[in-house]
Amino acid sequence: MRVVHRGFDTLEVAIRANIDLQLFDYLSQEKDRAEFERREVEIEWKGVSLLLKGHGGGGYKFIAHGGPDGAHWAIKKPNVKDPWGLRVKFGSSFMADHGLGRARAYLHDTLEKLDLRIGPNDISIGRVDFCVDFLMPGFQLEPEDFVMHSHANRADHFAVDEEKQVNGKSGRTTSVTIGKMPGRQVIIYDKRAEIVSRHKPEWWVRWNATLARDGLPPLDPTNPTESRVWRVELRAGKNLLKSRWGITTWADLDDKLGDLMADTLKRVRYTAPDPHDTNRARWPNHALWNAITAEIDADLFEMRSGAEANAIKQVRKDEHIAMITANARGSLITLAALHKQKVDDLPRFMKRIGMEFSQYVILEQEHAARKLSDASERYVFV
Repeated sequence: MRVVHRGFDTLEVAIRANIDLQLFDYLSQEKDRAEFERREVEIEWKGVSLLLKGHGGGGYKFIAHGGPDGAHWAIKKPNVKDPWGLRVKFGSSFMADHGLGRARAYLHDTLEKLDLRIGPNDISIGRVDFCVDFLMPGFQLEPEDFVMHSHANRADHFAVDEEKQVNGKSGRTTSVTIGKMPGRQVIIYDKRAEIVSRHKPEWWVRWNATLARDGLPPLDPTNPTESRVWRVELRAGKNLLKSRWGITTWADLDDKLGDLMADTLKRVRYTAPDPHDTNRARWPNHALWNAITAEIDADLFEMRSGAEANAIKQVRKDEHIAMITANARGSLITLAALHKQKVDDLPRFMKRIGMEFSQYVILEQEHAARKLSDASERYVFV
C-alpha cells in the first residue's frame, strides 16, 4: 500500500457580491451570441478569460468556466435583494495541481479584477472534498466490512472488471458510498477503473510524479494487476459544514476542517472483521483506514500533486487529438464504404478527399476561417 496522491478534490464557495451593470450587459450580449451559435464562446473582461455557455442554470443567469483545469463560475443578475450573486467551484484537476492556497489566491485575484471587493465574511463555503489515492494492486473492497452510524446510508456499486470476462452475476465491488450530500459522505472506489473509463490519462502523470519523488518507477497503465489505485474520498457538504461544524469562512475552514475529517473517519470505518467477535463496533480498523487516518492527521492545506502543468496539458491534448483523429479516420472509412470503395481503392480515395477538403478551404475561406476560430476558442484552455 502506497500513497500516490492526496489533497483537496472539490471546493465550492458562494460570494456575497453582485457584478455591475456594465459587466452584466457584456455577459448578456455574449450569452446571446453563445446561444445563437450553439457553442461556448470565449470572453475576456479586465484580464479575466473564461468560456461562457449559452444558458444559465440553478438560479444563475450566466455559467462560465476556465477549461479542464479552471474554475467554474455561476453568476446571477444583479439584485439588491439577493446579495449572494456568485458561486465558484474548483474541480479535481485544479485542486490536484494547484492546491487550496492557489484556489483562494485565484478567487480573490479574479474578484478584484472584476471590481468586486469583499470582506472575510462575504465568503460562504458550501462543499469541501478531500481524497487520498492508494496504490493497492491486490486490494478487494468488501461492502460488509464497513462499520457506521445506524443512520448513515450506504450505496454499493458493482461492475464487471474491465480487464476480464465475467459470466452470470459474477463481478467485483468497484465502489462503496456511505452517506448523502449535502451532508457527510465517504466513498472508496477504484480510481484506476474510473480514469480508464472516463479517459482521464492526466492522472497517470500525477501518480507517477509522486512515485518519481520517492525514487520509484512509474506505473504501467497497460498492467492493471500492478497499477490498481483506490481512492478514499471524504466529502463535506453545506449542511455538515455550517449546521454541525459552523464552517463558513476561510478562517473557520482553517480552524475546524481537520477535526471534521477526523470525526468522519471515526463515524464511518472500514474494518478488518474479527470472526470471533460478533460485535462489529469492536472490529479493528483495516490497514487502509489507519493509513487514511494518518494522512488526515498531517497538514491538510498546502498540498498539490507536483506534476508539471505543461505535462498535464500535453497528455490531455494528445488524448483529445488521438480521439478526434480516430473519429475522423472512422468517418472517412464510412464515407468510402458509402461510395462503394474497395480496400485497394482506399489510398486513392483518401487522397481525393484530401484534395476536395483543400479546395473547400480555398473556395470557402471565410467559412473555414470562422470554423477554425470557433474551434480555437473551444479549446483555448487545453
